Amino acid sequence: MSEIACPLVASGADPASPTARAAWPAVFSLSFGVFGLVTAEFLPVSLLTPMAAELGVSNGAVGQAITATAVVAAFAGPLLVLGSGRLDRRAIVWALMAMLVVSSVLTAFAGSIEVLLLSRAILGFALGGFWAMMTALALRLVPPADVPRAMSIIVMGVSVATVVAAPLGAALGALWGWRATFLAAAALGAVSLVVQLLVLPSLPSAGAPGLASFRAALSRRSVLIGFATVIIVVSGHFAGFTFIRPFLEVVPQLDVATISLALLAFGVGGFLGNPVAGFVAARSPAWAAGGVALLIGTASLVLVLFGGTPAAAFAAVALWGFAFGGFPVAVSIWNARAAPDLAESSGALLSSSFQVAIASGALVGGLLIDGIGPHGVIVYAAVAVVLGAGVMLTLGRAAERRFQVQGVTR
Repeated sequence: MSEIACPLVASGADPASPTARAAWPAVFSLSFGVFGLVTAEFLPVSLLTPMAAELGVSNGAVGQAITATAVVAAFAGPLLVLGSGRLDRRAIVWALMAMLVVSSVLTAFAGSIEVLLLSRAILGFALGGFWAMMTALALRLVPPADVPRAMSIIVMGVSVATVVAAPLGAALGALWGWRATFLAAAALGAVSLVVQLLVLPSLPSAGAPGLASFRAALSRRSVLIGFATVIIVVSGHFAGFTFIRPFLEVVPQLDVATISLALLAFGVGGFLGNPVAGFVAARSPAWAAGGVALLIGTASLVLVLFGGTPAAAFAAVALWGFAFGGFPVAVSIWNARAAPDLAESSGALLSSSFQVAIASGALVGGLLIDGIGPHGVIVYAAVAVVLGAGVMLTLGRAAERRFQVQGVTR
């Protein structure tokens, strides 16, 4: 697929005013910021049980804290891209990081499920807005030749958060309690904001894509195949992963320390899966995305069939992490090659697809764990991710073969 290149400049960026000198401290500050956002997003996964107990609600109800974050993030990204107008992008980044601090403080002092959901909705806006702006910010902060490196550095914050968020949250929750853990997340956000106040240069408005570019992206069959795969696979993943702690507590009956180690194995697996999937996706994004989805399905089935054995459960969680760690990079490469001339618009829509999938997965998972139990939610995850793999390995592979033969991206 070498004839389909991924562009260095996204649609909607301002090519007339590229940065002559790379602002690497600013790039690293964005990586630090996204690390704080993603860490805060996934803390409830490792703190779900004690949060539910103290708030006097079910595990499924607290799981909707992730749903609230994702629902708001799904709308925030495109709306911010469309409505940012003449605002300096630096001021927008500062505001989004301030929202991370406010959200974490509100979560720490939440006395009811309603306050918790409100605080997580605020985080969702910050998360969705930040994700939508990342590519455009990288384009403004470094020369075109350095854009791939800048994006790698920014996304590194996501990878590191994936490794440390869940196990660190479980460990700190056991040591300090879940409320103090969220206060620590607020402190992390405050440090990120201070760093960005010091190093981010002024970024005057360079324009944003209009509705026409969003419509054009949605008119492409290959783009829709990618979105469908994301919604099915990610919803299945989060239906299961959101409630992995209750499963590990009930089925293999692991203690908190062992659960923390299992979640660490998930994170380390994800960190390793990212470059492996990227290597495969450089040759075939369809095989990469479909293949890692099948691995998630395999891990889920191992949990269902052999999850009562601690060693098997531990290995399955690590495999699950490795597989899911590779999924975002695989579908991102697919999306870039499906719409290289509409990178910013299709990127914002891809981010929204992820958030819709996270929200629906956490919602369905919450209903299943309350109604059927931990086994039922893992079975659902297995079925969903295998179905999503089928979409990409059939429709996606067919579209990919047309790419290779015709050298087109639609």
